[in-house]
This record gives sequence, C-alpha cells and structure tokens, in this order.
Amino acid sequence: MMRKENQILVDAVAAAVVSVGVFVTMVACTTGNDVLVVDDTSTVVSNVRVIQFSNDIPTIQLGKTIVIDEGRITAVRDQRSVSSKDAAKVIDGKGMTVIPGLSDMHVHIWDEAEFGSYLSYGITTVRNLSGMPFHIPLKKEIDSGERIAPRFLTTGPILNSTGPNAHINHQIVDTSAAATDAVRAQYETGFRDLKVYSNLTRDAYDAIKTDAALLGMTLSGHTPEGVRNEGIPNETPFNISFEDILDDDFVTIEHVESIVWHGLREHHDELAARALARKIARLDVAVTPTLVAHHNLLRTAREKDNFINRPGKELLNPFVLEAEQETISFWRSRPTEDLTTNDAFYKRVTEIFNEEGVTMVAGTDAGIFLNVPGKSLMDELKLLVEAGLSPYDALKTATYNPAKVLNEENERGQVAEGFVADLVFYECDPLSDISCVETPAGVMRRGNWFDQPALTAMREAAANPPYERTQTNVMAGLAAQGSVP
Repeated sequence: MMRKENQILVDAVAAAVVSVGVFVTMVACTTGNDVLVVDDTSTVVSNVRVIQFSNDIPTIQLGKTIVIDEGRITAVRDQRSVSSKDAAKVIDGKGMTVIPGLSDMHVHIWDEAEFGSYLSYGITTVRNLSGMPFHIPLKKEIDSGERIAPRFLTTGPILNSTGPNAHINHQIVDTSAAATDAVRAQYETGFRDLKVYSNLTRDAYDAIKTDAALLGMTLSGHTPEGVRNEGIPNETPFNISFEDILDDDFVTIEHVESIVWHGLREHHDELAARALARKIARLDVAVTPTLVAHHNLLRTAREKDNFINRPGKELLNPFVLEAEQETISFWRSRPTEDLTTNDAFYKRVTEIFNEEGVTMVAGTDAGIFLNVPGKSLMDELKLLVEAGLSPYDALKTATYNPAKVLNEENERGQVAEGFVADLVFYECDPLSDISCVETPAGVMRRGNWFDQPALTAMREAAANPPYERTQTNVMAGLAAQGSVP
C-alpha cells in the first residue's frame, strides 16, 4: 500500500494515468499483410514524430505509432501498419514530437515531494549525489512501482577530508582507516555508488579507490586535490594532479568550474583547455558541466531579489532554503564583473569539450542554493545551447549520453523496441527551439501516461515540501555519518 503522503500525488493524477497492464507472452501479432494487431493489454500512441539521439546527427521518424506493454516499448512502426482497435488505451499523438525521457545526472533530493517537480518537466531519471539513509527505502519503493516518481539513482554520503570545501553534510575522512570504515559502512547501508570531493587527502582517496574496487562500487564527483597548501593553485601545484585522476574510472567528473580550478589551475587558457579536453576524451571520462549552478550565482549577484524570489521558488525545499540564507546573502552582495568573466569562460570550455568529443551529461545541482528541481534542467539545456552546442547535442546530454555512461544504452535513451517506456511529448520542436523543453505536453514514465493537466497537478503537489519531514531526513543522515554538530 502506498504511503499516505504519496496519495496526494496519486489522487491528483489518477484520472490521467494509464497502467500498461499485466504480463502476457504475446503483446501483438502480425497479419498476412504485416499489420501489427495490438492486444488488449497494450497502450498505443499514434501519429507522432520521433527523434533518436544515438548518432552524431538526429534521426527523425515521421508518422510513427508506439506500442507499449509492461512498461516497455514493444513496437515503433508506421501508423498504417498498426491495428489498435483492441488496445487497452489509444492516445492520439496529433503529430507531437517524442524524445526519450530526460535525465538530470546531478541533483540533491531532500524529500520525496520533490520528485513531482522533476517528472512534471519530463525528467524521468534523477541521480542524487548526496545520499542519506532515507534514500535507500525510497529507491526500493520507486523501483517496485509503489511510488510514482522518476527513476532514482543515488550515491552514498559525500566523502571529503577536512579543508576549505568541507560542508556539514560531508562524511569527513582524513585517514585511510577512516575512509575504509566509511566506504564499508555505506556499502552495508545499501549504497553502491560513491561520491568523492575535492579536499580528500591522498591517503584517504587511495583507500576509497581500493575499497570501492574490492566491493564493486563506482566513483563519481569532484576530483580530489589533496591537502590545499598555501599558494595553491597559482604558485604551488596541487598535491593530487587532475591528470592523476583521469584513469581512476570515474563514472562522471562534476562541474566545469571545478575542472577549470583543478585541471587548468584557474587559468582562463583556451589552448590548455583544449589539450585537457583531448586527454579527457581519449580516456573516455564523462563530464557533467552543471553550467546552471554557477550561472545562478551570477544571476543572484546581478538580479538580486528579482531572481531570488522568481516563480518556481516554491519548489525549493523550505528547510534547505532556510539553511542556505547566509550563502544566498553572500552571493547577493558580490560584484558581478569576475562572475560574468568566469561564466563566459565556463561556457567556452564546455564548447571546447564538445568540439573535442568529451562525453557530457546534463546535471544541475538542483535542490541546493536557488537551483529549482526540474526547472534547472531546462535552464541547463538552454545554457548548453548558449555555449555553442546545437539543440540536438544539448538534448543528447540528457537522453542518450546518460544511458551510455551508465552502460544502459541497450534499454534506455532511445525510442525503440525493447526499451523502457520513459518518454516526453512536445507540441513544439526542441530541435528548432530548445526552450520547447519547458512545456511538455505529456510524459510517459514506465508506460504510465501523464497528460498536461496531470503534469500541472503534479508540480502543484510538489510545492513547499514538508519542513519537518525534511529536517528529520537530514538530521538522521547527519547522525548516521557522524556529522551532527
């Protein structure tokens, strides 16, 4: 039985949700004229324009019909070759554009209510990069279908050492022994992916790598620098060089601004950026640019209260927003000149990475600072286009590339037979205007259909997540990792 708090969302969208039914051995058959006859357990979406993202240029398929059963696509065919008279549900696509469901590969989830905001924007996968114990049972509920939400991936708590970038929600490990204990504790809790951070000492980081390999856990995050001695980075090199990290099998390296800091030693050098991009591409390491994270700092300094109190603020978690007030005040008072220069260079580096073939995935740091869940990915895609990517390449970072990076390209990231039925529908063309992504006409999550009124209801239900429940979640997480002040 679903939990009481999830029932609000269920009631809001129940009228528009279509389940694809129970397992059957055959979902359809073909006639002698090669017409696919759909049976009474399947959902059919007819007359759609499909965009595929698996190649260097878009593959566009017109006049297609998509057949879905048991949460997967069972056919993508010309609409004339499908007979849907017996289908459980037929949705007239009316020529809408369909793409794979979007992925936000860097978020922070503080409460289950936040999931509705992501799904309402067509985000069918979120990857949380700051795990807490409550995330483990939540993930099980989502995976089982008990809870309506995007697919939920999560690392364990952030592993860091004492230093200038250490935060209260980080699990501090200054020695190899402490790092080993932390990794094993995270594994026993149920986490299988680790997030590392910039201040990790060499001993702690080496222990994390060793234990992760023994336990079959993955690494992602900020590239560890070691102890930040005086004079770093301009006068003294980092204790752990950026290049030392590149062959450590990271799933993703986070933040272009962090790469500029660690990989370029904060120098705005395009030639060095291009050389570094070639190294990253050659070693096939994926990067999450998160341009929106820095851009929102600039907007806070430039637009002040007009940005801080913009529409969508209600989707931010009130407990976290309260905790961020000092940080918000700091950035609100900052001069904009250096921020503007940095913002432009981060875009340029992102363009260079794309030119040199670095695999990039879309992420936002949504859930912290003023980065609104769901909406931030729309902003990130627009910033990628401003940086010089085509709308197609920008969308690829949120569709096919995440599936590739997660070794799921045979079941996710495409609109094709056998793939998971996580889809987004638009009445506009996102290849012509990337802002189209802000207004999905419908979303399909594991074969369940949500029309536009359902998405609106979902977003409204996600507003103002419960303060007390979030506080309980966070404090339990801090206590579990020994970070309670």
